[in-house]
Amino acid sequence: MTPAVQAFFDEATNTITYLLRDPAGRACAVIDSVLDFDYASGHTDTRSAEAVIAAIKNQDLDLQWILETHVHADHLSAAPYIQERLGGQIGIGDRITVVQDTFGKIFNEGTRFARDGSQFDRLFKDGDTVMVGQLRIDVLHTPGHTPACLTYVAGDAAFVGDTLFMPDFGTARCDFPGGSAEVMFDSVQRILALPEATRIFVGHDYKAPGRDSYAWESTVGEQKARNVHIGAGRAKDDFVALRETRDATLAMPRLIIPSLQINMRAGHMPEPEDDGTSYLKVPLNRL
Repeated sequence: MTPAVQAFFDEATNTITYLLRDPAGRACAVIDSVLDFDYASGHTDTRSAEAVIAAIKNQDLDLQWILETHVHADHLSAAPYIQERLGGQIGIGDRITVVQDTFGKIFNEGTRFARDGSQFDRLFKDGDTVMVGQLRIDVLHTPGHTPACLTYVAGDAAFVGDTLFMPDFGTARCDFPGGSAEVMFDSVQRILALPEATRIFVGHDYKAPGRDSYAWESTVGEQKARNVHIGAGRAKDDFVALRETRDATLAMPRLIIPSLQINMRAGHMPEPEDDGTSYLKVPLNRL
C-alpha cells in the first residue's frame, strides 16, 4: 500500500510534520506536530498547527491519530490543540515512562507529575499495529536518540523521527540522558532492513553543506548506500566513535528547556500556579 503523505516544514525549528492518509478512504493521522513558541516572550502560537488543520478540513479527512515519534527536545508539540479541534488519539512509545522519570527528576517535578505515560491516550510497544482506516501502521521501537523513539511504518512509508536524517546529513545525536550511539546503530539496522524502496520520512532537515534546499524524503536504498554516518556498510565501532565525537561538539537545542517539560506531558502545559499562569523551570547546570 502506498499512503498519501503531505509534509509541513517549520523553518523556525527545522521540523517536518506529516499528514498521513489512508489511500482507500478519509482516515488520516498527524505525525510530529509543532506548536509555535517565542522563547523571549513566552508566547505560544498555533499557526503551524492551523496549517495542518486546514489541510485536513479542506480534504474532508477524518483525523484518527496524532502520533509522536518521541519526546522532542527542539520544538513543542501541538497534539492537544489539534486533538481539541479535530479529535483523534495521541500516541507515543511506552518507554515514555523512562523519559518522564529521567526528566521529572531533572526538572524536580515532584509527585504531582505522573510518570506513567497517562497523559497520552495510547502507549505503543515494539510490534504493535495501529489502524488508520484500512491503512495499517507497524510500530518499531528504534531507541538511541532517546529511549522512547519509534519508527512508524505505513505501507511503503517509514516515519523515522530523529533516528535518521537525509543521507547527506547522517543521524541524530545520542548524548541526551538515556541516549546511546551503540543502541542507535542497532535501531538504524532495523530501519535499513526494510525493503529498499521504502520511503524514509525524516523528522528534521538542516540543509547539508552544498545543498540549497530543504529535503525530508529518501529511501532505504539511498540511506544504505549514501548516509554519511552509517551508510556503505560502516561498522558499528566506527559509527559509535564518529557519533560520540560529533556529539561532544554540539550545543543543547535552543528550545530544549520548554520542549521537554511540555512534550513529556503530551504537549500540555505545566499545571497553572495560584495566579492561573503556567510556568517553566530552568534547571541550572543540569543539561
